[in-house]
Amino acid sequence: MSKQVVLSGIRPTGNLHLGNYFGAVRNFVAMQDNYRCYFFIADIHSLTTHPTPENLHGSVRQVLAEYLACGIDPDKAAIYIQSDLTETLELYTYLNMNAYLGELERTTSFKDKARKNPDNVNAGLLTYPVLMAADIIIHRANYVPVGKDQEQNLEMAVKFAARFNRMYGAELFPKPGPFTYDGKDPIKVPGLDGSGKMGKSEGNAINLIDTPEDIRKKVMRAVTDSGPTTPNQQKPEPIQNLFTLMNIVSKSDVIAFFDDKYNNCRIRYGDMKKQLAEDIIAFTAPIRERIVSILADEAFMARVAREGAEKARESASATMKEVRKLIGIRRFF
Repeated sequence: MSKQVVLSGIRPTGNLHLGNYFGAVRNFVAMQDNYRCYFFIADIHSLTTHPTPENLHGSVRQVLAEYLACGIDPDKAAIYIQSDLTETLELYTYLNMNAYLGELERTTSFKDKARKNPDNVNAGLLTYPVLMAADIIIHRANYVPVGKDQEQNLEMAVKFAARFNRMYGAELFPKPGPFTYDGKDPIKVPGLDGSGKMGKSEGNAINLIDTPEDIRKKVMRAVTDSGPTTPNQQKPEPIQNLFTLMNIVSKSDVIAFFDDKYNNCRIRYGDMKKQLAEDIIAFTAPIRERIVSILADEAFMARVAREGAEKARESASATMKEVRKLIGIRRFF
């Protein structure tokens, strides 16, 4: 296994969906055989936008089961809950002392979330990039799989790591970089609302835990138009989104069939959506069955979380020992 470290996390603010699976989790599974991986569930991060969650523990439990059901192996990678690693919060505190108000206020993620949630512009939201940096550099990570929406936060992590090294005259933290396992951009899975990507908060997602009935209802409500009027015309975004989903889950002959129907102005969207729904059901069924089975095994989930925290703490403790020494924090007893 490579000595290079890969770090990534998912916030427990909703179920994992097809976008999560094809955009990140599938790559995580491939990485764990060749890299030293730390995958965490970012429950503290979730509090920046969901400060009073109804059932935070239940949401964490759900994502943990979904991680495992997708194929992340706790014997190969460290899977842990962010709040179980208090060393991260200690490093977050130290990094905040050298993070500046102006640079934090200029981050795109802060401005976007402040605009969307004007009644909840909290300090945690402002220092979100600092906590993300602490998550990454606590393990001295070399790579972080990130989407386009998180690239600036990764740039901030690079900046904070370099600033710490410079301020304390050390080379403790490597420069973390963005990463995809096969060198290609992750698949962008579109939502069912006709535009944009599949997301937890947009209400346009097919969740991995969704029942066949749920999937059929969601897909049949997907946005379409009145159909093509000229042969081989360009597909508008809502229709292209359906074909993109079909390209992910359907067989090539099925895709070719409906593509031909579209190009010859004979497509029936109802038939296409029925086929797409059944193909999604066939794809997600094994994952859903594993999620249900894992959720029923409380002892197994507790062991995974405990052992993951132990692995993460071993790495984080070694880092914090060096951090405290460099800063000059020493005990008198």
